[in-house]
Amino acid sequence: MRLSAAKALLAVVVTVAGTLTVLTPAHAAPGDNLAVDDVFTSPRTSGFRADRFGMFIHFGLYSAFRGEYRRADGTVCRDAEWIKRNCAIPWPEYEAKAAQFNPTSFDAKAVVGTAKAAGQKYVVITSKHHDGFAMWPTAVNDWSITSRTPFKRDILRELADEARAQGIKLGFYYSIWDWHDPDAQSAANYDAYVGRMKAQLRELVTNYGDVAVLWFDGEWDGQWTTQRGEDLARYVRGLSPNTVVNNRVGHRRVVDGDYGTPEQEIPGGPVDGQLWESCMTINGTWGFAQWDTNFKSVSTLTRNLIGIAASGGNYLLNVGPDDKGAIPATSAERLRGMGSWLAVNGPAVHGAGVPGIVTQPSWGKVSRNANRLHASVYSWPAPNTPLHLTATSWFQITKATVLATGADVPVQPSGDGYDLYPPGNAPDPIASVIALDIVPRTPAERGTGTGLTARFWPNNTFTGTPAVTRRDPTVNYNWGITGSPAPTIPTDNFSARWTGWLEPRYTEPHTFTTISDDTVRLWIDGKPVITNTTPHGPTVDKGTVTLEAGRRYAITLEHTENGGEATMKLLWTSPNTPQQLIPTSQLHP
Repeated sequence: MRLSAAKALLAVVVTVAGTLTVLTPAHAAPGDNLAVDDVFTSPRTSGFRADRFGMFIHFGLYSAFRGEYRRADGTVCRDAEWIKRNCAIPWPEYEAKAAQFNPTSFDAKAVVGTAKAAGQKYVVITSKHHDGFAMWPTAVNDWSITSRTPFKRDILRELADEARAQGIKLGFYYSIWDWHDPDAQSAANYDAYVGRMKAQLRELVTNYGDVAVLWFDGEWDGQWTTQRGEDLARYVRGLSPNTVVNNRVGHRRVVDGDYGTPEQEIPGGPVDGQLWESCMTINGTWGFAQWDTNFKSVSTLTRNLIGIAASGGNYLLNVGPDDKGAIPATSAERLRGMGSWLAVNGPAVHGAGVPGIVTQPSWGKVSRNANRLHASVYSWPAPNTPLHLTATSWFQITKATVLATGADVPVQPSGDGYDLYPPGNAPDPIASVIALDIVPRTPAERGTGTGLTARFWPNNTFTGTPAVTRRDPTVNYNWGITGSPAPTIPTDNFSARWTGWLEPRYTEPHTFTTISDDTVRLWIDGKPVITNTTPHGPTVDKGTVTLEAGRRYAITLEHTENGGEATMKLLWTSPNTPQQLIPTSQLHP
């Protein structure tokens, strides 16, 4: 249900560094669109898409417990970053622990250096976890590392300076859920808490230089509504337009933020409709726990990274510094092992993505970067035994070499693809990479399109004269709860129809993907490709059609909004076309 204007969030007045600051909601209005660009092609997200590998750092007051809490009766409770809540530590006792938290071994140069040696391109540190404890000298309250501990250093400043010096990007994790702030537990006073949250986020994105990523968490708090998520996303984008924001700013849906965040899991293949990043631990816990010695092997971690990159995702791999602030030796050793592999085979990961023109083989993973494929071989064959690549589109291999040795790899056309005959023994037991230079299918010239003709009705039945007729460069809309296609279109109960011509650049199957809320229908040359007319929340639908390069196909897309949120996006992909919004150049009115 939509919120009425009377129930809209109130402006909040907070005191920041002695100055009264009014933090007003940044709600969308009729005519507003929350989608700022195409995350699959935008310069704003290009670095995030190419980096593929980052370091997550869970470090906070909870680290001081080293993963164990001894109760008054002598029993021991084990946990890590959730130890306050899961071990029911009384607040006076938890707060008193801050006086003992003195992580003098924290060395930003060493932390960033470890990330760089591992081949990680960005670092995301917990600025504030669920316990509300700020790891910087926030002016919003005194529940911080500089106010409550003997340490007194701003580790975020140290990390920001060192990341800049070593060419590593910096991101901040920030928990929406806050166990410590009493207003965060109160429906009546929650707006006051949100005001303080915004004030802290302003500090983070304005005081530490360029912030590459804002990584929200704790959005399952019952007070955190979809509209609050929309409001916060608009707020932080207003402060830092180039910062990439994860989907936990909302509710982890395909329409929230810039990218999805599968946790402790790796999707089985490319993810429809959004960028994504698997966040995972090196051992079993996020924060430091001295008893957790269940570390994954270098081979497992590296193959995780290879597979994630080949499916178009990022890998955010966590370390939990100990109570003194040092990265555990075993974690650092695992990262160095991954870095050694990447030093030789990095092109298979950095800047690489879904191969498209081949299916993933049983013997390893294949990624693509422009006109080069990288085949990461897990099971090296015996002499004269081929590795088969199954093609989904025509291409020619002009050269094949083993990255580690430079040895040539004989290639022969075979059935539905190619056979590779790598020589000798596997140069690396984790994965040996064969680089394949290719000549792919030649695309038709880029089109000269200007978009589709869009018509909007102030009802959900397409009846009467359209209230708005215009040219839309592409279909990329997230109107959310309070936005709509135009100021004259209501936020509830409207309909939209886009018509024109579609011009593919490749002769091959094209998969069309829609993200819609509430209903959607798509026709190509009069034939239905996607039909989902049962009202629904944000939903991904797909359909595949084989198209001929350079030919124009009639396209009609219909959408209705029947209450609540509104979204409509139209993407395509093919063996030679990475997932993206259908570009303006290929759409004609």
